[in-house]
This record gives sequence, C-alpha cells and structure tokens, in this order.
Amino acid sequence: MSGRVGDLSPRQAEALAQFRENLQDVLPSLPAQDDYFLLKWLRARSFDVPKSEAMLRKHLEFRKHMDADNIVSWEAPEVIRRYMSGGMCGYDREGSPIWYDIIGPLDARGLLLSASKQDLLKNKFRDCELLRRECEEQSRKLGRKIEMVLMVFDCEGLGLKHLWKPAVDTYGELLAMFEENYPESLKRLFIVKAPKIFPVAYNLVKHFLSEDTRRKVVVLGSNWKEVLQKYIDPEQIPVEYGGTLTDPDGDPKCSSKINYGGDVPQHYYVRDQLAQQYEHTVVVNRGSSHQVEYEILFPGCVLRWQFRTEGADVGFGVYLKTKAGERQRAGAMTEVYPNQRYNCHLVPEDGSLTCSTPGIYVLRFDNTYSYLHAKRVSYSVEVLLPDTAAAHQIQSLGDGRSEESLDHSP
Repeated sequence: MSGRVGDLSPRQAEALAQFRENLQDVLPSLPAQDDYFLLKWLRARSFDVPKSEAMLRKHLEFRKHMDADNIVSWEAPEVIRRYMSGGMCGYDREGSPIWYDIIGPLDARGLLLSASKQDLLKNKFRDCELLRRECEEQSRKLGRKIEMVLMVFDCEGLGLKHLWKPAVDTYGELLAMFEENYPESLKRLFIVKAPKIFPVAYNLVKHFLSEDTRRKVVVLGSNWKEVLQKYIDPEQIPVEYGGTLTDPDGDPKCSSKINYGGDVPQHYYVRDQLAQQYEHTVVVNRGSSHQVEYEILFPGCVLRWQFRTEGADVGFGVYLKTKAGERQRAGAMTEVYPNQRYNCHLVPEDGSLTCSTPGIYVLRFDNTYSYLHAKRVSYSVEVLLPDTAAAHQIQSLGDGRSEESLDHSP
C-alpha cells in the first residue's frame, strides 16, 4: 500500500489513528490537520509513530523559531532579494507548482559575504512556505489535493566556484532544512544542462537528501525541452525553457517570477572573509618548499584547498608527478596549476582543480624566494569524488539517452 489517503493497509490506518491521538495537544497549531498532512510525516519515517511524532514536533519548534505565521510578509535583505536566484513559475499538467533553481549565475561567495546565514535560511524557509500555500490554493481551485512541487534545476554554468566549501556547507543546511520540515513535498526534480562537473557537485550534497528524494532526481539530456513538455504544458513554461510563457512585457525569461541572480557588487559586502578552520599547520623554512601529495585514481575528481599564512605571503602551485615513489623538484614535474605568490596573510586563499588524468598530484607551498623568513601555513585539502551513478548518467546522456534517474544511493 502506498500509505496515501485511500490506500492504507490496516497497520498504516492504525498508525495514523495513533499519530493523530498523540498530537492532540498540538493539532490546532499545525499548518494543516487533515490526513493528507499527517500521512506525509508518517511516510517520511516508514510509519514509525514515535519517530514521526518527534519529527513533526521538531518542525513545530522550527516554525515557532522562524515566526512561520508571518514569514510570507517578511522582507529579506536587499542583497538576497536581488541576487538569490530561483523562483516559482507555472504549474505542471497535474496542477502542481513549479520551482526553478538557476545555479550558474548564483554568486554564493558574494551572498555569504553580504548576508547572514540565518537570513539565507529564513529566505529559503519563506520560499518553502510560499510553495506549501500555493499547493493549498491549487487544491481549492482544482477541487483535488495538490501536495507536491515539481522542481527544475538549471545547471548551465555550474563550475568550480560553486564547490567553495562554505557555499556547499550552506547549501547542505538549506537542503537539510527542506528535508526535515517539508517531507514528501517533492514530486520530481529535473536537472537540465548538467555539465561534466555535476557528478562531483551532486556527490557533495546527496547525503543531505533522503533516499526517497534521491529517487526523484532525474538528469535530462539534450532533448530536455521536449521532456519538460511531457509533464508541463508549453503555455506554463517560460520561452527560455522551451515553452511559450512570457512576462506581460514579453520577457522570455519571466524575470518577474524567476530571479536569475548575478555577481554581488562588493558594496554589499559586510565582511571580507569567513571564519575558517584548517586541518594542518606547517612551517615552511626560508629558502625551501613544502609538498603535499594526493593520489587521484580516476579522472573527474576535484582537488579543493584552502590555506592562509601568518605575517607574509607564500607561493602555491599544483603539479603532477612524472615519477612515483620519490620526491621531485618542481621543475621535474608537470605544472597543472600555475605557481604564484598569494597574500593569504591578508585574505585566506581557496581554490580547486579538476583532475583530468589519474596520477600523484603535488600541492606545493613555495618559500624558496624568501631568504630571511620562514612561513607558517595553515591548510586543508580535500579530494572530491564524483557520484558514480551521476557520472554514469551523464555519460549515458552523452551517448544519446534522453533522461536518467539517479535512483542509486550507495
């Protein structure tokens, strides 16, 4: 049995009755009190009543903390309103609202340097509440229950800048907030225009998603416009995405509904850096260098680093060893990320590199130019692996497939 209204097993029906009884003290404060709403929480916890109850009560505390009754009228800071991409636009063929996320132009670093993480979280919660209320309105209009949202993620322009660790961590918190407070609310999530780096990005955030959500992520191929029209009437799709919908002024992007982000001007910045913790600290003596080796076993992995020094600059570059098993001088290795000096005593440095070939990669901190001063360097390095299922799907789509579901959750 599906665990939905009208399709409950005797055990599920008993769990629903017990769940409702246990919640008598808070029922009036719930956003909805019908069986449709309560069953979402039960399905999210496999009809384990104590776990479902704990999840819902935690949600109520979160709603109270976020002042949910007034969140829709809350106005986010200007920088978020202008540069946080995404928006609700149109309905699918079954009447579900559609949300577009525009990844490429999103300036995550600029937003995190200009707004508080709490305001970013509050803004996403507001978006979720708008979608929940839109589902309720659609239910009233259509005379049938609309419970879920269809999402379209435009990944054109997804790149290394989006893998910046503070940005990934914040995005993970936003995903976790959605999973914990809006269970069973996603109908499907279409990924369009996914670049080769998508499997790495997906692997960084997939652990924030429930297994049920992962099954609903579908990567579309080059005919993505045709596939969208199977689920959405062209009149409900912006011209930008292959439909006929425009803004009243003829804007094909429907920018009145969908924010396309952009680079955040520095005059919005309220801080010049984010607090970072580093895993390692080393002293690089004057006239010397320090090498850190990482073995990359297959192409498509990403090396991501962050470092800072105390008091003075340091050189940094990445090299590919030409001989395994021995330390090599920089000149004997293949330079894959140009060596240059960084004023990371003033502003911490971070960066990343997509490793196109397997081998031993060397991150080299260079102090050979300094005849007087040793440099104290604090750093963290990670090897980001691509999600194997996503990498396979990208390859399959490159071979002519039209859509692939990421239904593997290793």
